[in-house]
Amino acid sequence: MAASEAACELAARAGLELRRCDDGALALIGDGMVLRADLARLLPRLRADRLGRELLVRAARVRGVAAPTAVDATAGLGEDSVLLAAAGFTVTLYERDPVIAALLRDGLERAANEPQLADAVGRMRPVEGDSVAGLRSLDFTPDVVFLDPMFPARTKGAAVKKKFQLLHQLERPCADEAELLDAALAAHPRKVVIKRPPKGAWLAGVKPSHSLTGKAVRYDVIVPPQVG
Repeated sequence: MAASEAACELAARAGLELRRCDDGALALIGDGMVLRADLARLLPRLRADRLGRELLVRAARVRGVAAPTAVDATAGLGEDSVLLAAAGFTVTLYERDPVIAALLRDGLERAANEPQLADAVGRMRPVEGDSVAGLRSLDFTPDVVFLDPMFPARTKGAAVKKKFQLLHQLERPCADEAELLDAALAAHPRKVVIKRPPKGAWLAGVKPSHSLTGKAVRYDVIVPPQVG
């Protein structure tokens, strides 16, 4: 699939180039860096003996549901979503930035041709658009809403992973954390799972029901009261 003209124009405005590489992958290029969606690199983490130990999978796990559903409201390049999909979730992925959405779609199309990824990718549905509006108009009730907002403040010494530096030139940090969390709760999920730095503040200042913390990341879990 070719990138849309609008996505190419948006990349150019940021001083970047969105084009097809020799290997067929769509890539974002600039500042001496090349970024593409590469879900195949997660294959070691998707092995049956490792997947169940992933903090995200543990945080999102829903007991007693045979075919759980999730909404990834901040999809990016789909790496978190593929963990959920491999664990059995059907995942709707929202990405508001057209350039990142184009990279995501391309990555999913290529991953669908990988035998070890095809089943998981078959449970992933990308949607280009604003997740705040999307969460408020879903035609189903998800079991889990996953949030991984960009952080507006970073300490001077905090290093952004090189592969994400280009993304940060395109997409602004979450401007209204409360609005994002309110939209997630409005979808009436069994739980909201929020990705944070290990020592980061709670999203919108809301205390989670519980958290799972690793060396590099923390997952805060909000379990809303269930109605009915």
